[in-house]
Amino acid sequence: MIPHDVITSGSNPRVRQAAALRDSDARRATGLTLVDGRRELSRAERAGVEIVELFIDADTVQQRGTTPADGDGGPEFDRWAGALAAAGTRIVMLSGRAFEKVAFGSRNEGLVGVVRFQGRPLEDLRADATRPVLVVEGVEKPGNLGAILRTADAAGIAGVIVCDGRTDPANPAVIRASLGTVFTMPLGIGPSAAAIEWCERNVRRVVAAMPAGDRLWHESSLDGCTAILLGSEAHGLSPLWNDAGQRGTIRFESVRLPMAGVADSLNVSATAAVLAYEALRQRTAGRPPTAGLESKPGAKAGTTRKP
Repeated sequence: MIPHDVITSGSNPRVRQAAALRDSDARRATGLTLVDGRRELSRAERAGVEIVELFIDADTVQQRGTTPADGDGGPEFDRWAGALAAAGTRIVMLSGRAFEKVAFGSRNEGLVGVVRFQGRPLEDLRADATRPVLVVEGVEKPGNLGAILRTADAAGIAGVIVCDGRTDPANPAVIRASLGTVFTMPLGIGPSAAAIEWCERNVRRVVAAMPAGDRLWHESSLDGCTAILLGSEAHGLSPLWNDAGQRGTIRFESVRLPMAGVADSLNVSATAAVLAYEALRQRTAGRPPTAGLESKPGAKAGTTRKP
């Protein structure tokens, strides 16, 4: 039996403190956030992220007759949780009512972790100069940012820069939408002016996706030492980027994706996927599969393997 605490009341101070981490102010003040689900927690652990506390839904355990493990057997989960406990993670069994206070809406997998994680400042970002980075400015929806991180991971993007963001990468909804790739993707956060300076310092050519871009998306070189720039659907890109291009601070060009229907723009995460995979296509064009990124055996579109 793994040593653990038992909490039955949703008003318990530890439960209230954990639930408060859904709020950005609490995350900034503590450096902690919440991670829902075994897959995401496993990826955090493998990335060296400290798992401070692991909450387990006692009702889920009782209903399934086994410890929640994302489809794995109870013994495997016990080994994993035991290793966490040995490393210093506090294991807490919660009543169903108490667990609802910390869980992610109705998506209850029976596990929620409190982890020590915040986005790193842009000046710490180190990205492979032979592959592109994605730069996203002013993205508001956590689901979009999470999806962009997931795409960047899948397409072999060297890193993601979040500038002037209206949601932070430590948001539990971002972590969930990214499937935990936020923990492994090189990531930098800062204002747009700092992102421009980073591109200048690292000699990154900036290719911006804009509705009235100068050329079609596939006519521009997106691979290599490039920064693929995307703005929010509501506000587009700030003029700082074009101004920096006109001054010669950065090499700046724009591309467009054709819109054949009544809509005048794509969802930002969909645009990121199109451009990231075009960069991957350019990188692997004319090469055997082993020269680029290989597909994972048995993987299907829209699916992921277990951690």
